[in-house]
Amino acid sequence: MMQRSWFWDRLAKRYARMPIVDQASYETKLEKTRALLRPNSRMLEFGCGTGSTAIWLAPHVAHILAIDYSARMLDIAREKARAAGASNVSFAQGSLAELESPAGSWDVILAMNILHLLPDRAQTLTRVKELLKPGGLFISSTICIGDGSWQMRAVAPVFRALPLLPSVFSLTLSQLTEELEHAELEIEHCWSPGKNKAVFIVARKRVSQTSPLMLPRH
Repeated sequence: MMQRSWFWDRLAKRYARMPIVDQASYETKLEKTRALLRPNSRMLEFGCGTGSTAIWLAPHVAHILAIDYSARMLDIAREKARAAGASNVSFAQGSLAELESPAGSWDVILAMNILHLLPDRAQTLTRVKELLKPGGLFISSTICIGDGSWQMRAVAPVFRALPLLPSVFSLTLSQLTEELEHAELEIEHCWSPGKNKAVFIVARKRVSQTSPLMLPRH
């Protein structure tokens, strides 16, 4: 945990002050996400950073649990939540794999700008499927560096070669789509504001034919 969080702990205060690079696209993604939520929704966000997204979405759900590697990021997130009066948001340090949560616990799982940093992405998506309720939503925004300009593609191996910096992987949209399908998460919406921009995806966990939701009514 310490090795993974070192970079983000050091960056936390500066990160909290940094303006969002593409505010219009971010707001569009927030609105698209909000439209899918219900007042009784239970949401899990992993890789929450300083909590801005979770806090903005809090009025539209019953509860949000937001997790991150970085203790300092979470300290800032808790301060922001208190200031905003977001009492239905809780924060915890850790990864999705480390989270102690029963299978089928969550209506919505959110991952904003985190999947391209994960070396165990396939396992993470399998864990997402396990934690979602049947028919639950996985909402993500991911930088598909492999589809970007050569300058973007050059960044990934540099980061992986340097110690203590987070790994960055040259993920393509095609690869991400295949991985979501393999995890039985069916894509319902895919949107990008343009080249070299993060791709916003809404995917739904398949409902098993044996699920009570699929039983015929008599």
